[in-house]
Amino acid sequence: MRRVALSALLVVAATSVAATEDPKPVFKPTEIKAPFLEQFTDDWSDRWTPSEATKKTPVGGETFSYVGKWEVEEPITPVIEGKKGLVAKTKAAHHAISAPFEKTIDFGDKPLVVQYEVQYQKGGNCGGGYLKLLEDGFQTAGKEFSDKTPWTIMFGPDLTCPGTKIHFIFRHKNPVTGEFEEKHLKQPPRPSIEKLTNLYTLVLHPNNTYDVLFNGESHNLGNLLEDFAPSVNPPKEIDDPDDKKPEDWVDQKKIADPDAKKPEDWDEDAPYEIPDEEAVKPEGWLDDEPEFIPDPDAEKPEEWDDEEDGDWIAPTIRNPKCDEAPGCGEWKRPFKPNPAYKGKWYAPLIDNPAYKGEWAPRKIPNPEFFQDLTPVKSLKPIGGVGIELWTMTEDILFDNIYIGHSVEDAKKLADETFHVKRPLEEAANKVANKVDEEEGEEEVSFKDDPVAFIRGRVFKFVDAAKVDPITAFKTQPETGAGLALAVVTFFGMIGALFGLVGGQQAPVTKSTKKTDAPTPDDKQKTETAPVAPAGGEKADTPVKKRK
Repeated sequence: MRRVALSALLVVAATSVAATEDPKPVFKPTEIKAPFLEQFTDDWSDRWTPSEATKKTPVGGETFSYVGKWEVEEPITPVIEGKKGLVAKTKAAHHAISAPFEKTIDFGDKPLVVQYEVQYQKGGNCGGGYLKLLEDGFQTAGKEFSDKTPWTIMFGPDLTCPGTKIHFIFRHKNPVTGEFEEKHLKQPPRPSIEKLTNLYTLVLHPNNTYDVLFNGESHNLGNLLEDFAPSVNPPKEIDDPDDKKPEDWVDQKKIADPDAKKPEDWDEDAPYEIPDEEAVKPEGWLDDEPEFIPDPDAEKPEEWDDEEDGDWIAPTIRNPKCDEAPGCGEWKRPFKPNPAYKGKWYAPLIDNPAYKGEWAPRKIPNPEFFQDLTPVKSLKPIGGVGIELWTMTEDILFDNIYIGHSVEDAKKLADETFHVKRPLEEAANKVANKVDEEEGEEEVSFKDDPVAFIRGRVFKFVDAAKVDPITAFKTQPETGAGLALAVVTFFGMIGALFGLVGGQQAPVTKSTKKTDAPTPDDKQKTETAPVAPAGGEKADTPVKKRK
């Protein structure tokens, strides 16, 4: 009877899961237009080129390649049907991939808006998630794209082990020397980054103001002329590199008083503490009882050999008599601070009569001085976007990249994508956390009560599946598989019952024999080819060029 009740429970649970499963939203490419908008649809490889470049390390002649593998695939926990993203697949590897724009983007009279999503699907470790907006003329580097490829702006998250920050860096050209210098945001946002999708937005206006947003909320709002280091404009004057401090210059403010003398009663050898002569041994102190005694319950092991192992000594335990008394063993007088202690004598400090002040080199006009009051308009135009990073975290997913001029369109894209995806991920994450918490709670064992054990697992699975069936199956695969098997068995029994009742003739069966010889129906086993090392054979893949 119990078995019948349990089977019915499993069938009802499985039916409940199927009935409560809400359909996922289905991905539909956006109709928003922009100079560059990437949602990694089926034709993504027409635009993106993985790098095959090699380079030398900062020290020595060792070279390495960008062997990190890229895939466009669904997230580990998909919440939107048919939605894929670009995934950096390889742990502890250099990754690089780039795509050109159809037309060059300059920094004229329109704002630049950069927005995209990053998901650290397996949590945070050392790993970047930033984009590089490539300087025009280098966007077709393709297979040779590397960290040496010139870029104009770098923006996005970076897990810096430990810590997290959102980079905003731009390369500015000194009009006097002709050299480029990286300008870093002094106080970059440092939001917490979890396994869920996060949205990063940069808005750069022609009037030099900028805004860095995280998940749609502003975190840094300021001006390029004030918030970056080194500053855009160098100082008018600099220290004279040829000016040296005179040898007789005195910059010590205080000196020991040469006329001071140590008092005659100053005893430098007096100890810091002395025995407390007023202390009295507590009444009931057990002088003859040791603090530790041999464990009376310990027994010599049977395998102990006195000749080979020596005399066996029982382990010691704290003497229980000492716990009942103020103390035991030899009583020693406690210490107290010594009122006569003064320590080492030092002469007091006085103002140095020879002090001339803090020395500083004289100032001279800066030969590299310039003044750029519109640094945004001075930035090099951009012709493509690249992702070039080193990561100890695999499966970093990039998606919904918008690079254009419309703040409103970027917000609309976020409403179509991020603000749909994020709540679904949060719900699935709550289910997973709830399952983890419940699995940590004490439950009835299968041995003590099999029916109660299985019932508890089934109801947990059903509760989780009502929120997200896929997450339920992933977090409780055994229970999900058991329910599926129970459903198949139940309907199989129904079919067999109708067959017995309605059938008048035994069905003719044909005996089959499985042999070791392969047949055309056997599945072919495929093997994945290993990634070629640096300098190995490479496939001749075409470079994506600007149309």
